[in-house]
Amino acid sequence: MQNYQVSELRYKEMNYRRCGNSGIKLPEISLGLWHNFGDVDAFKTSTQIIRTAFDNGITHFDLANNYGPPPGSAEINFGKILKKDFASYRDEMIISSKAGYTMWEGPYGDWGSKKYLISSLDQSLKRMQLDYVDIFYHHRPDPDTPLEETMSALDLIVRQGKALYIGLSNYKTPEFLKATSILKELGTPCLIHQPKYSMFERWVEESLLDALKKEQVGCIPFSPLAQGLLTNKYLKGIPENSRLAKAHGFLTQAYATADKIEKAKQLNEIALKRDQSLAQMAISWLLKDNRVTSVLVGASSPEQLLDSLKSTQNVNFSIEELENINHILSYGKGNIM
Repeated sequence: MQNYQVSELRYKEMNYRRCGNSGIKLPEISLGLWHNFGDVDAFKTSTQIIRTAFDNGITHFDLANNYGPPPGSAEINFGKILKKDFASYRDEMIISSKAGYTMWEGPYGDWGSKKYLISSLDQSLKRMQLDYVDIFYHHRPDPDTPLEETMSALDLIVRQGKALYIGLSNYKTPEFLKATSILKELGTPCLIHQPKYSMFERWVEESLLDALKKEQVGCIPFSPLAQGLLTNKYLKGIPENSRLAKAHGFLTQAYATADKIEKAKQLNEIALKRDQSLAQMAISWLLKDNRVTSVLVGASSPEQLLDSLKSTQNVNFSIEELENINHILSYGKGNIM
């Protein structure tokens, strides 16, 4: 692969939003490495995606200890790319990782104990060849470990200099409010929350978005395309090379119901009238809300990432468009304009 020259125009087009009550601004589109960066994927393609992201103003790269497959391999591969192409640009990047899912055998390799979180981040830093991450998340609530222990571990990680900021992921509103209260008392406030949020998964609208605004915490939705269902990929069936067809993927055919496929077809009609693809509209629909700091997208190719970036060009929706989208999502039928 040719030597990489960073684009001098990388900050020309991207918009950045302030993250909660902090000095940090995040790009409206951030790159998630949940899929397509493991050892089962082509390293050359992974490298091209990272380069394309940075050249287009994406400064935030989101990982976790278990991303791959196998678990840990996304961090290793990202570390290799970082060292080769971006060693002198580390201070222009926000790099995040997480811990909360199973990583090793025995009682200390999962959930939210101080033992697990400290050990896991140490491993992540070695894999990525970094001294620190910018954001470290607890990946999911632990029903058995006291929340005070988990939050004190996150606080300790910041005080040790292994992370600059703390985030939470997959926390429902009551858990989030309790966790942020503890973190405030400890002196390490929560920077950001990463919930699963898309047109097909709207639970955050019930109370979490309001809680985030009140607590002045940023929001970065993951799975904005419902793992591919909110794209044109499945409108005519399941392609052989799609994520839904992969044996090692998280997306299953049980998730891709006929009802969702039909709703996607109707939503696509609205997107076309907006001169957008369905995927672009799905991302724009999240960015229309100023409580959303950034949207976390995945990409299997540089071209797919560039397509997602176009969503930032039109984040405004008419009242009629929003009513029609809500009707489709609620009842499965809209009045296509």
